[in-house]
Amino acid sequence: MSEEKVVVKPKTMAEKLQELRNKREAAHLGGGADRLDKQRSQGKLTARERIDYLLDPESFQEYNLFARHRAVFFGLDKKEFSADGVVTGSGYVNSRQVFVASQDFTVGGGAVGEVHGDKIVEMMNLALKTGSPMVIFNDSGGARIQEGIDSLAAYSRIFYTNTLLSGVVPQISIIAGPCAGGAAYSPALTDFIIQTRQSQMFITGPSVIKQVTGETVTGENLGGAMVQMAKAGNTHFIAENDDHAIEIAQKLLSFLPSNNLEDPPIVDHDCVVDIDEELNTLVPDDTKRAYDVRTVIERLVDDADFLEVQEHFAKTAVIGFGRVVGRTIGIVANQPNFMAGVLDIDSSDKIARFVRFCNAFNIPLVTLVDVPGFLPGVAQEYGGIIRHGAKVLFAYSASTVPKITIIMRKAYGGAYVAMCAKELGADCVAAWPSAEIAVMGAEGAVAVVFRREIEEAEDKEAKRQELIEKYRETFSSPYMAASRRLVDDIIEPAETRRYIAQALESMHAKRELRPEKKHGNMPL
Repeated sequence: MSEEKVVVKPKTMAEKLQELRNKREAAHLGGGADRLDKQRSQGKLTARERIDYLLDPESFQEYNLFARHRAVFFGLDKKEFSADGVVTGSGYVNSRQVFVASQDFTVGGGAVGEVHGDKIVEMMNLALKTGSPMVIFNDSGGARIQEGIDSLAAYSRIFYTNTLLSGVVPQISIIAGPCAGGAAYSPALTDFIIQTRQSQMFITGPSVIKQVTGETVTGENLGGAMVQMAKAGNTHFIAENDDHAIEIAQKLLSFLPSNNLEDPPIVDHDCVVDIDEELNTLVPDDTKRAYDVRTVIERLVDDADFLEVQEHFAKTAVIGFGRVVGRTIGIVANQPNFMAGVLDIDSSDKIARFVRFCNAFNIPLVTLVDVPGFLPGVAQEYGGIIRHGAKVLFAYSASTVPKITIIMRKAYGGAYVAMCAKELGADCVAAWPSAEIAVMGAEGAVAVVFRREIEEAEDKEAKRQELIEKYRETFSSPYMAASRRLVDDIIEPAETRRYIAQALESMHAKRELRPEKKHGNMPL
């Protein structure tokens, strides 16, 4: 008898479609329903939920869902990580395109291997090609050890591409879980880091530090959000949870252009700028009295809507984004409420980096000045205050965006220059009548210049006060600076918002040519 031939029928389209649907459904489960539930029980969103919350509804287009590693060691040839541990694609935030990568901790701890890294790099390259912002959710245990050097090469490609994107499209990192070891350097290369309170970011963990140095430290005290902002200056925004982090990212993106060839979006505004009489009395007359400069900022920007950056780091300076008659501005201000608003090592770094970001993305700069000088002291000198202070001088001098400076009270010495003085490239400079612009404060100057006159006076204190007032009127007066054309106008504080609005309108088409070169050598 002849054997019956087994006829294998090819799959029908209906069967192929069902197979595709089954594979997609399985891939969308990440590491499995149990691990997803565990992630949620920790107060965290899943990798896909983070993307869904960030993007406009139904706008996500996924890339490389079925990408798979090719490693064969340690049993990896028998493991197929869903989406290789990272969900990537594009979508829209407020109808503007962004590219996203969201690490999935439920899949192999979100560890980075060759394909995982390449998926992220591919999104970054597409962001570069299309001129779209890049947002990365970091939630990873680190390098995929089983892939050895291939995982390190993947990190290298991510870092290299971070650098290519720098200054071309905005890059935002959201630290939503562990971010340890080499993984922390990618966020550090991006423009802004938003860190949730549940997450941790550090290079070496507590156990390694204990082993090497003998120091005992907890993960929270080492890599928690507040530590990474207030102490290390790495984190720019602290979020209560994933939802809050996404809200911050959405708001931040609303102020920014999609790339360096565009201007920031303009929000509809009635363009009516009223005189604000309260500003005339908001800042104390006594230069020794403190006040919170944010109360001034909120009266200058539209709807008191100010997004402060690095709120808990280098508190002698305040930086952030706002709008004036619908136009995005970057705001730099001294903070008299903290150490009189001096410039120190950390505040110099904070200001310089922010100025360079705004310049890269065509965001006009408004600088509010009330500064007594650079912070004196051995610790500052040994720490390199000269080098760090020079960063501010370099950043302002190199920037070509419209620069508007408002001198409110003290503007002394080198710190006056550093806070975008006229000769440092400010386009429009206005001073309030309360401004004091001088090499140093009147009290200190009189003690040096008129020491003999004071010693010879019968009433030394009365003579000292007389000379202080004379010095203020002669040398510190804003009218002296105006006579030298170092101040364009002296205005009532109540007129400040109108002054800024008019300056932004007149300077919005500003063009400034610089010598051709690869780049300057910024003091780092």
